[in-house]
Amino acid sequence: MRAWRFFAICAICLCSGARADAEPVADFYTGRTVTIIVGSEAGGGYDALAHLLARHMGHFIPGHPSFIVQNMPGAASAIAANNLFNAAPRDGATIGLIQRTLLTANLTHQKGIRFDIAKFNWIGNLANDVALFMSWHTSPIKTIDDLFRREMVMGGGGPTSDSEVQVRLLNALIGTKIRIVSGYAGQAQIQLAMERGEVEGLGGWSWSNLISRDPSYLSEHKVNILLQGALKRAPQLPDTPTPFDFVRTAEGYEILELFYRQQMVARPILAPPGVPPDRLDALRKAFMDMTADAAFREESNRLKLDINASSFASIEDLIRNISATPAAIAERFAAFNNPPE
Repeated sequence: MRAWRFFAICAICLCSGARADAEPVADFYTGRTVTIIVGSEAGGGYDALAHLLARHMGHFIPGHPSFIVQNMPGAASAIAANNLFNAAPRDGATIGLIQRTLLTANLTHQKGIRFDIAKFNWIGNLANDVALFMSWHTSPIKTIDDLFRREMVMGGGGPTSDSEVQVRLLNALIGTKIRIVSGYAGQAQIQLAMERGEVEGLGGWSWSNLISRDPSYLSEHKVNILLQGALKRAPQLPDTPTPFDFVRTAEGYEILELFYRQQMVARPILAPPGVPPDRLDALRKAFMDMTADAAFREESNRLKLDINASSFASIEDLIRNISATPAAIAERFAAFNNPPE
């Protein structure tokens, strides 16, 4: 009996300790609203994912807070990341969804960056992705071979945007002939420009966004998919080449690999530095529980939002790999990310 009582008391103490750890988190989040800052414009793929997250994640956090989405586009998510690092509350009630290209921003010494990417608190990653280069059906560019022979005009979202960085990489390292018309506010505006004939095509648009936002582009043969930007061919696009099929040098291969490695954590969720550890743990657990939940998966499938989630550790591993890039490769890579003015 004495042994039984000893183990019972231990069990009670353990349970009490667990409740004590959980209660401060629940007390903080009860009745609270969590803000998701999205580094892209409303109506795009990042925005759709943020709203999906906002509808589900609160169910898995002690205290069950509500969520709202705040769009903060500009400079390929740098404005949003600067805000999260320097101005946003560090209490666990503000998180963010940023564009993947910021993962190399410190390596490339990108202008306007006011954060240390390694000091963010990473929560998880919603998806990996494939970046597409495509031409509108009226363009004479129909295949990748045409893109090596004739110039094609594409729309771009600014010098540091995903699409424009990729174009500079492809032109220099595999020999494509793409001319960028820069300055569009976002992907939706580039699409409109393509449909109106202002530009012939677009680049860096994700496969998941294509099938979820504009599936008629494929079903009605409105576009020609020329190239997929990824480390290897996606199962959905077995006949579409990648840049690695054409790269000319070992150094070029390393530079492309550095860029496209970011696709493996294409939709990273983060929190500012300094979030209390118990709240950060709760956010990380809630994210993984949410992405495994049947209701979340059902809605993501219905909306054709491709979810391939991974934990915060996948992002931390990638950042460590990026920081270990040899100096010569980093210097060349930085030149593509920071074009001369």
